[in-house]
Amino acid sequence: MLIGGSGGQGILFMGKVMAYAAMIEGKEVTWYPSYGAEMRCGTANCTVVISEEIIGPPVITWMDILIVFTEASSRKFAPRLQKDGILFYDSSLMTIDNNQDVNIRGIDANYIASEIGDTKAANMVMLGSVSAITGIFTREVLFTALENNQSKCTGQAMSVNKQALLKGFKIVEDQKSNRS
Repeated sequence: MLIGGSGGQGILFMGKVMAYAAMIEGKEVTWYPSYGAEMRCGTANCTVVISEEIIGPPVITWMDILIVFTEASSRKFAPRLQKDGILFYDSSLMTIDNNQDVNIRGIDANYIASEIGDTKAANMVMLGSVSAITGIFTREVLFTALENNQSKCTGQAMSVNKQALLKGFKIVEDQKSNRS
């Protein structure tokens, strides 16, 4: 999968949490960051490959899952999404036309994070939603990955990130129950 956006949106951190979660589950994983020289607002993306088998080169040509937080990332990476892949995007920040053979899922990540009180947690709202939709990770595994992550996610940031993950799971569960 590939996560794309701008510097300051937590793109690399989101990928790192996914990589830790995969390692906790005993899977093979690579995390490959790419970012511009700017600290904020420059381009940022990372590739996360999760597999039951040994992984070769970490650079991918085609992806099953694309998660984007900017229109520029969508335009750049959407053509590399496999047929029947899933494109997740922050529908608080952009719109996406469905002109491909892919499943497109808009998540109001930035809006929901602002309700929590910290728009920097939009990445964790998205991660919770992606996990709930795909079944890739459980809440418990993601919490463990956050707690064991060696970054500066402590105290208030840890609490906000956990709350945002839960919100991401909840909006998907609410959507499923409304369809029933």
